Formats: sequence, structure tokens, C-alpha cells
Amino acid sequence: MADLLSIGLSGLSANKTSLSVTGHNITNVNTPGFSRQDAVQATRNPQFSGAGYIGSGTTLVDIRRTYSEFLTTQVRSSTALSSDVEAYRSQIEQLDSLLAGTTTGITPSLQKFFSSLQTAAEDPANIPARQLVLSEAEGLARRFNTVSDRITEQNEFINKQMVAVSDQVNRLATSIASYNDAIAKAAANGQQPNDLLDAREEAIRQLSTYVGVTVVAQDDNTLNLFVGSGQPLVVGSTTSRLEVGPGQGDPTRFEVSFVSGGSRQGITSLITGGELGGLIRYRAETLDPTLNSLGRLALAVSDQVNTQLGQGLDLKGQVGTALFGDYNDTALAQLRVRAFSSNTSNVQPALNITDTSVLTTSDYRLELKDTTVPPTFQARRLSDGAAMTVSPNPPGAYPATLTFTDAAGRDQGFELALDSAPAAADKFLLQPTRRGATTISAQLDQPDQLAFAAPLRSEANLQNRGNAVIGQPEITNSFDPMELANLKAINSIGLTFDAANNRLQFSSPLPAGVTITSPALPALPAPQVQAMGITPGQSNQLSYVVEVDVGGVVQSYTISQSFSGRPENGDSFSMGFNANGVSDNRNALKLVDLQNKQTVGVDRSVGISTGVSFTDGYGDLVERVGTLTAQARQDSEATGAILKQATNNRDSLSAVNLDEEAANLIKFEQYYNASAQVIQVARSLFDTLLNTFR
Repeated sequence: MADLLSIGLSGLSANKTSLSVTGHNITNVNTPGFSRQDAVQATRNPQFSGAGYIGSGTTLVDIRRTYSEFLTTQVRSSTALSSDVEAYRSQIEQLDSLLAGTTTGITPSLQKFFSSLQTAAEDPANIPARQLVLSEAEGLARRFNTVSDRITEQNEFINKQMVAVSDQVNRLATSIASYNDAIAKAAANGQQPNDLLDAREEAIRQLSTYVGVTVVAQDDNTLNLFVGSGQPLVVGSTTSRLEVGPGQGDPTRFEVSFVSGGSRQGITSLITGGELGGLIRYRAETLDPTLNSLGRLALAVSDQVNTQLGQGLDLKGQVGTALFGDYNDTALAQLRVRAFSSNTSNVQPALNITDTSVLTTSDYRLELKDTTVPPTFQARRLSDGAAMTVSPNPPGAYPATLTFTDAAGRDQGFELALDSAPAAADKFLLQPTRRGATTISAQLDQPDQLAFAAPLRSEANLQNRGNAVIGQPEITNSFDPMELANLKAINSIGLTFDAANNRLQFSSPLPAGVTITSPALPALPAPQVQAMGITPGQSNQLSYVVEVDVGGVVQSYTISQSFSGRPENGDSFSMGFNANGVSDNRNALKLVDLQNKQTVGVDRSVGISTGVSFTDGYGDLVERVGTLTAQARQDSEATGAILKQATNNRDSLSAVNLDEEAANLIKFEQYYNASAQVIQVARSLFDTLLNTFR
């Protein structure tokens, strides 16, 4: 009876535990990360009798956790990837909406500005039309400012979000370390603390939503976690931490540092996965290049419009003044250079733009290496890591001006002015275009100062007998500034047709201070000066250089103009300063032509200049961001599907199935009742035995 009673009691105990485990599963059906548990039974050692071995009941050997390391790792990595893509997508969709919007983008303002120029060019003396140009220019500058401000606000949000995410990472790392310690102690008896293991796994999964981690299991049941390129975030019960703060080179761009004990290491570029990785990737791949591209466009618009206005005359007969502000103002030039916080010198560098047409959308890093004597500069373009040639290197003396070219000899469009010598190992972040859209402004407020007229004009003598027509002169080289006194010195240069030699001869004497330096034919004897050969009856292109010296100020104007028709011998023509050119719109038309002129991203290394117009340059930016946005949406769908599949695979093995647990509950209840019945039978038999001996 004792054996039967013992067997019944063992079954009663085992099934009671199985019922407890089943109930535990049911009550934790909604617990995140919970893995279904099973009570594992085995038979007790049998007892030998003459007839053989007789079983002695059952015993519990383990409370097993239904778990797969492979499936869990898949969920963890899929979570990190999905969170990365989602963070990237949420940011780039905002940027795409900003740039491509009909009310928020740059294109509508560009079109309105050039449309107003076209209207003004049709009636250059019309003051209201000129005033509209000023208004649209101000609107264009403000649109650049507004878009730049919105992008800057997004960067500030990213900074704050990076700080919040790092706090969550540190909190979860501390929690995981605590779980490691508790698990190591609980597992010392040889059994697995299932609920603690689930809680730790869920904490790691949550951590993966913030940053990608590598998990390495240890012999004592603890897990070590690594971020970046192998920086140990959690080792056993010890944790390091991530700190986010202003960058050394650019305090407006927060960087991630790995802090362990007293050591600190910058790991921003090493972070991948999770929300933190997605934010950093978006900032590096999209946000910074977009802000730089927008700044380059603003600088190009400001430069090209101001330069063209400087090649014309306003309604007062003065050389044109700038419509937009000076982008090489000292204060602005200094803002384009950021000294690293680790620098030891007090040098005040300034970055001046020399050619907006060849500017790239990249930042640059300049450092003074002390590995050479004397120390030399090393520069690198950050967008592609290309090394730059710095000249002079090193400078012979300070103040010094440095220029930058790439391996193909392409000028980078800017120069760096150093007021004093930097210290060895000093570093500087050069941002030629970063603030271009932020700082552009319209400064001209007098409509009559818009230089719509060309500085020179030609006309034929009314007494000419032939039907030859001389085109209006165009100055093909630019001056900044163009000297009014020199232009006025070209008061009237005469040209006379010599039928015997089919040439136009410059009349002598030339105006005071004026010299013809490079006509098509050599100098002629006095009184003729020089001449250019033509073919009567055909279209001829005249090209010559007029050098003017007024008070020691010399300017050489390369002049191009057409000549057509059939002149008669002695027919004369004149070329000189365009006095009272109120109705002249030639320079205004050149301003209108800037809309389609290739002035952005010009590459002259291929033998011909290649570039894009203002509208196409902005269109390329919008297209690039739009393409990246579409790709991000596709990536989001793909990674979301992968994460769902990985989660379903894990849940199919580890998650609680209520139907299955309900069946188990009934089964173990019946087992429990049956075991109780065994005990009841044993008791009855024992009572019968006792009654026999009474």
C-alpha cells in the first residue's frame, strides 16, 4: 500500500505543479517577451522485485522555457533595422514635403523673381515694374531663409531626440546588467530562472529599438552587449554609457560618445541600427547635404545676379549696385569656419567664397599635422573622403591665404584666410555653403538703382550710304567693380569702312587714355590706329580689347559685337559710353537669361564647362530627396514585413496559445483527479488490510 500511496502522491505533486505552470502561462499571455513554459516529468527509479522492476511513480526534473536563440536573434536584429528605417523615414518625409511643396519650396519664388525681371526688361524705365523686382527678390531671399530655418529646426529636434534615446539606452543597459547579476546568482543551483531570462531578453529587444547591439553569451548565463565597432556597453553586471552632446567641430551637430570609466571615445560614425542609428544616418546622408545644396544655390543666385548687375548702368547712369547682400562679409566668412574645441591656438580664420559656380555641397576638414617640420596642412573633403591639395603649404608667413584643389586640379571655389599661425594638431571644420540660405538677404531698396542698361552702345552714322548694321557692343569679361570713370572715357570710338581692303578702321586719335590692344589686324600707319577685316554681305563677329587708363586705374574690356550688311566706302560707325540709356534693357535681358544659364556645380576639368541652372539645381535636390523618400518608404515596408515575420516565427514557438493551455488545464486537472483516486484506492486497500486483523 505504501508504494501505491507514494506513486499517487508523486503524480499528485507533479500534476499540481503542471497545473501551476499552465496557469502561469495563461496569466502571462499578454506579458511582453514571455516564453511559454512546460513542466518536464520523468519516472522515479524503479524498485527491483522477484518478478522484475516495479515503477515507483514520477518526478519533476525541469521547468522548461520554450525558447530559440536563433529566432530571438532574428527578432532583435529585425527590430534594430526596422527602427532605424522608421526613424529615417519619419524625418525625410518632412523634408520632402518642405522642399517639394508648392507653397514651401524655392521653385515658385525663383519663378516669380525671374518673371518680374522679364516684365521689367520689357519696359526698363517703368518704376513699378522695377519695384516688383525688388519685392520678388526680397521674397526669394525670405523663402531661402524660411526653408533653411525649418531644416535647422529639424536638426535641433534630432539633437534632442538623440539625447532622449541615449538616456533610454543607458537605462536599459543598467537594467540588463541587473538581470545579468540576478540570473548568474539564480542559475548557480543548476536550474534556469526562466522569468528572469525572459525579462532580460525583452529588455535587450527594447534596447534594439534604440540602437543596434551585438549580444555575446557567457558561461555563467550572463550576456555581454556591444555597440558600434565593439564598444562594451554591458559586461556582466558592469555597464558603460552613451553620452550625447555638442560636437567638437560643430556644436550644432550633437555627437555620441562612449564613456567607460574615465575614458571617452567618439563613436557617432560607428553607430548603426535602432532609432539612434537612423537619426545619425539621416543627418549625414540627407540633412547636411540638403542644407549645403540649398546654401550653394542661394550663394549662386546672389553671386550671379549681383555680378550681372555690376556689369550694367542704372537709371542715373551709375554702375549697378548689388541686389543681394555681400556673402563675403567678414562676419559671415568667419561663421563658415569652426575651430575644434580641442584647439590650443586663438587663430581667427575666415572662409571667403571665390567662385560660386564650382562650389560643392560638401564640408571639409583642415588640420595642421606636426609630423613634418615645419608642420603642414592636410585637408579632406568629407563627402567622399578625397584628399585636397592646400596651397601654399606651409605658408611662409602669416597672415596667410590658403586655396584648395582636388586630385584633378579642380578649384573648390573658396579660400581660407588665417590671421595667425595655428598650433600643431589644430583642426578646423570648413563649411563653405552651410549658411548660404540662412544669410542671403535683399539689400537694394531703390528701384532706379537696378542696372538694366548695358554700359556701351554703338550706332551707325545717319549719312551712311550703305545698308550695313553694327550690333550693340557686349563686354564679355566681368569686373568687380566696373569703374564708371573708365567707361565714360570711352566717349566715342569711331570706325570707318575701307572698301579697298574690306576692313573697319578705328579712327585716330582715340579718346584720352584709351588704347585698342588686340584687334583682328595689326596696327596701321598714322592717322589710322588699327582695323578689323570683314566680309561685306555676310554676318561678321567683331572682337577687340579696349584698354582704358584713368588716373592710374586700368581696366581692359573685351568687346564683342556683330556687323552685317553691305557698307559703302567711308561709311562710319561709333562705339562709346551709353549715356542716358534709360530705355536700354540689354543688361536686364542678361539677368533674365541667368534663369537657364549653367551656373551651379560647374565642372571645367572635362574640357568644357558642365553645370546646371538655378531651377535645375533645385530640381535635382528635390528629385534626390524625393527618390530617397520613396526608397525609405519601400525600406519601411520591407523591414516591417521582415520584423513581423521574425516575430511570428518566434511567437509560433514561444508565445502562449490559450487554446493549447486550456486543453492542458483540463488534461492536468484530470491527471490530478486520477492521481488523487490512486491515493484513495491505496487508502481503501490499507483500511481493508487493517480490518482483516481486527
